[in-house]
Amino acid sequence: MPTVIHRTRSELEAQREQLLASVNMTYDELAERAATYSLSMNELDVWHTIEGLDYLLEGDC
Repeated sequence: MPTVIHRTRSELEAQREQLLASVNMTYDELAERAATYSLSMNELDVWHTIEGLDYLLEGDC
């Protein structure tokens, strides 16, 4: 049986900010580096997680 994690919008936003802080970049800096394929493996993991969080946050309007 799959595991489902329920989070509030504020928890998702806080997680997003923590992820950006963990790589010492703003969203725009991370996005720019992702676009030029110049992220480390850890930064790429953060980028993919943020993309997923943004998808969830978009649907929560």
